[in-house]
Amino acid sequence: NPSDDLRIMKDEIFGPLMVIKTYSNEQDCIDFINARPSPLAFYYFGEDKQKQQQMLDQTLSGGVTINNVTMHVSCYDLPFGGVGNSGMGSYHGIEGFKTFSHGRSVFRQGKLDLAKLAGTLPPYGEKVKKVLASQIKK
Repeated sequence: NPSDDLRIMKDEIFGPLMVIKTYSNEQDCIDFINARPSPLAFYYFGEDKQKQQQMLDQTLSGGVTINNVTMHVSCYDLPFGGVGNSGMGSYHGIEGFKTFSHGRSVFRQGKLDLAKLAGTLPPYGEKVKKVLASQIKK
């Protein structure tokens, strides 16, 4: 239960140490987490499913492991990454593939261009000008 003014309580750490903070009730825990930048990971220990869900619903973190530590990182099918100061985006599994990929959109107009045939592409015909003029007057 380190003092909140220690550097280890202010900086994001990646080991070999891990802070363990105890609390009197769930709301104290939620308030503590929400008073700081979103952590990369949140570890909750407790068997009560409603309290687990309360923690998930009322806090924001990069990942969560319940009743264990670091398991959300070692399951490569789960997305891993932070939010806010801890980063953005995810890697591992399909989420990592999506994060580090660029989906390139390509549209190729075929020979039959219905928009052009309907007169809705420049140069606009008289029919489109009349429709637009009637809509502007309304």
